[in-house]
Order: sequence, then C-alpha cells, then structure tokens
Amino acid sequence: MIQFLHVWKTYPPNYRALTDINLEVANGELVFLVGASGAGKSTLLKLLFREEEPSEGQILLHGKNITRLNRHGVAQLRRSIGLVFQECKLLASLTVLENVALAAEVVGVSKRESRIKAYQLLRELGLKDRHDATPLALSAGERQRVAIARAVINNPILVLADEPTGNLDADVADETMRLLLRMRERGATIIIATHDFDIVDRYASRVVSLHRGVLTEKPGWQLARGSGR
Repeated sequence: MIQFLHVWKTYPPNYRALTDINLEVANGELVFLVGASGAGKSTLLKLLFREEEPSEGQILLHGKNITRLNRHGVAQLRRSIGLVFQECKLLASLTVLENVALAAEVVGVSKRESRIKAYQLLRELGLKDRHDATPLALSAGERQRVAIARAVINNPILVLADEPTGNLDADVADETMRLLLRMRERGATIIIATHDFDIVDRYASRVVSLHRGVLTEKPGWQLARGSGR
C-alpha cells in the first residue's frame, strides 16, 4: 500500500530530518513508528499527508506517487486519510456532534447525512449521551474518542496517529488503542508514531525505529526499543 523509496527531507538551511528512508507498509497493517523526540516521526507522517514534501525520493500510495500530486490531487489524498493527534484539536465553539460531522461536511456530505453518520459513530464509541456537550466539558479520554470519531467518519484507508496516547493515563491510553485497532479490523492501515514504549510493548505487531532521521527495522521489539530510546 505504502512505499517510501529513498526519501530524504532537509529543512533550511541544512537540517536533515530524514535520511534515505525506504519503507513498505501493507494494506491493513499496524505499524508503530518509535523514536525519541526530534527523531523524525512527525516529519514522516507529514510527508504521507502531504503537509510536507520530500527533498528527494518518492512516496507511493497504492502505486501512485503522491509527491507529484497537484492541489486537487492533494485534497483527494487527504480525504482518504484520518488523522489523530496528541492534542485533539477539537473546535471549542462546536458541540461534539458538530465536531465529528464537520469532517464529513468538508468533503461534500450533506449536513443531515453528516450528522446522522456522526451520531451513529458516537453511539458506537459510547458517546451518544455527550453529543451536545462542548469539548471543554469532556474528559481527556472522551476528547480522544471524539477525535478518533472525527478521523474515521469518512472511512479512511489510512489512519495516521501522532502520539495519540501522549497525554493520557494508562487506562485511557488502552481505550484509545482499542479504538484504533477496531479501525484496523474494518480494513484501515494504521501508522502510530509514539515514544510510549509501554503501549508498544502491549500492542506492537510491527515496530520500525527512527534515530536522528535514519530508519531501522530489526527482528524483536527489544532491539528496536533499544535504538529508539
């Protein structure tokens, strides 16, 4: 599904964030991307979302080189990707239902249908009684569930999660991971950037490690853990 082919990313004047990245991710795979802060994890995710462009190399999604997309192509790409952040980035002036529905409305779904889809998803995630609340009235775990609902309302083929459990206690972090795994069961490919090694210990199926912009993949999580910390 995803291929990074000799991808480099350098920021002016000469800061090299990623060095010769070669990576393949299959459809429906769960991948943890580990490494210390500043290792390049967020940069790699931004390249997939086309928030950033590589300095060199190619990035293929289903065989299409996304580095060559025009503005319209980038917009279409982003409609197929769900994003989950450490900071949920919910709109404080909107209700929970409106926050989730908005993600569908911006891709052309009618307001009525968007709200129906949002309510069904919130009910599935145990939030139907909170649909009229504002984000400030929610707990951290509830806000993260809303953020995940917003990320997956358009049935993305790819979910990118950047430190999704970073500010959560252990129980809420586990709940967040279970929700992401449910998205995988529905066919989504999941890439999670994290330095939460306890979460990786419990849920890892595949781990790749970034260290100062260089990606390595070694057999055995403990080896990857040693190079990523």
